[in-house]
Amino acid sequence: MAEAYPWQDSLWQQLAGRAQHAHAYLLHGPAGIGKRALAERLMASLLCQRPTPQGACGECKSCLLLKAGSHPDNYILEPEEADKAIKVDQVRDLVSFVVQTAQLGGRKVVLIEPVESMNINAANALLKSLEEPSGDTVLLLVSHQPSRLLPTIKSRCVQQACPLPGEAMSLDWLATALPDCSPQERIELLTLAAGSPLAAVNLNAQGVREQRAQVVDGVKKLLKQQQSPTQLAEGWNAIPLLLLFDWFCDWSSLILRYQLTQDEEGLGLTDMRKVIQYLAQKTAQDKVLNIQDWILAQRQKVLSKANLNRVLLLEALLVQWATLPAQR
Repeated sequence: MAEAYPWQDSLWQQLAGRAQHAHAYLLHGPAGIGKRALAERLMASLLCQRPTPQGACGECKSCLLLKAGSHPDNYILEPEEADKAIKVDQVRDLVSFVVQTAQLGGRKVVLIEPVESMNINAANALLKSLEEPSGDTVLLLVSHQPSRLLPTIKSRCVQQACPLPGEAMSLDWLATALPDCSPQERIELLTLAAGSPLAAVNLNAQGVREQRAQVVDGVKKLLKQQQSPTQLAEGWNAIPLLLLFDWFCDWSSLILRYQLTQDEEGLGLTDMRKVIQYLAQKTAQDKVLNIQDWILAQRQKVLSKANLNRVLLLEALLVQWATLPAQR
């Protein structure tokens, strides 16, 4: 059974309580808030022969087959390799499944995640099934970045936003999920995860606080000319590229915010506050805007899985960052 998260209670009641289900749902929202678990819970309930208000019964033939991974009327479509595209041939196999008759005499349920990983040909191949799925078929599409989807995909689905849980609820849940972390460490992890509690757990597992400390130390040494961009770029090889661009994007935003407001409470996590304040005082605003535009453009390339030279890209970032604190 998929885990039921406390921040999904009202959303679950809204979805599961429908008298008649749509043929396609688009569950969208930030990564790390449990959208896949919500989709799996709904999938199990839709397939269950004796569903309850809480979800699938877990005991009927359909539930047992689903638990065993051998349900004939269930289809999960995802990339064959992590961070790769869903290919058109995969979608064609899915279309063949959709046109078949349900073997257990009930619904067929399809789960696609993440739907934005479909390439253009795959997305177009899915359109017919989305518009007119045969029989009693429900398609559950999970998206972390709905802005990347074709309008024709979105228009054929009931769009269901899955919002971030509140900070208090997230921290309460993290207290149970990460009992070995201190309250302050859990706050830092949640901040680094942009408020997504499941992402905070994943970041903790990959050692994000240690990675962050390494990067912050490197940035300080870069500004003091104690380390070169090349040395840092090569030394950060084990740190996810998207994470690095997220941090530098955040830091450039905090510099601009401080330049505009002089609000010392809005300087972000304590590890970079003095650096942010220093750069805000020493850097022309148009220079910060220019590097932020560049960072955002490169971050989008990273998101779209472009074939990038990692070291050269980080060197370019750090060379620009090192030149920020020039007299205005």
